[in-house]
Amino acid sequence: MKYLIVGCGRMGAEVAQALVQNGHAVTLVDEDRRIIDKLEPRLREHLMVGSGFDRESLTRAGIEQVDGLAAITNNDESNAVIARLARVFFHVPRVVARLNDPRKIDLYRLLGIQIAAPFFWAVNRFVDLLSYSELEAVASLGNGEVEILQVQANMLLEGRKINSITVPGEVQAVALTRKGKTFLPTSETILQCDDLVHIAALADSAERVRAILSLR
Repeated sequence: MKYLIVGCGRMGAEVAQALVQNGHAVTLVDEDRRIIDKLEPRLREHLMVGSGFDRESLTRAGIEQVDGLAAITNNDESNAVIARLARVFFHVPRVVARLNDPRKIDLYRLLGIQIAAPFFWAVNRFVDLLSYSELEAVASLGNGEVEILQVQANMLLEGRKINSITVPGEVQAVALTRKGKTFLPTSETILQCDDLVHIAALADSAERVRAILSLR
């Protein structure tokens, strides 16, 4: 996968490094040429000096070919603009924007922007949102503390009861879509292959959910 990171401060650099370690191609964009001295040597070759607001700079950075973009500058307004530009003008499949001020969460949601807030999520959350996975986050509730995830049941899940993927107070299957119809399962509902399972989980429980579903 190819990803574009706009904003190469500490968090942006760590997200980029995590993606590179996972085998992805990464390009970093930052206006400050001096930032190169603060980057790890292996990341310096991936840096392009330019503005995240400038369509020409983004084009040179390869935004038209990337699978995901993360706007991780220190300015919420900048991140919102960059994220909208990526989604609306360049049609980037996955876009995540850093949010520093929790009072702006509703505005981000109105703009349709997927957020990663440092006060709830850390670097691994950015990587999880950008990376394609069998487990997909489809909604965020409250201030991001709870997420609605969905996963398509495979042969590993077929025949298991819904209560086998429940952790009280942490992970709960809330709905099931089968053959185009969605219903509320009981604890005894048996999963069938190709069921779409909708799960409510704490935001920091993604790895726990994967373990329960045997996706890792």
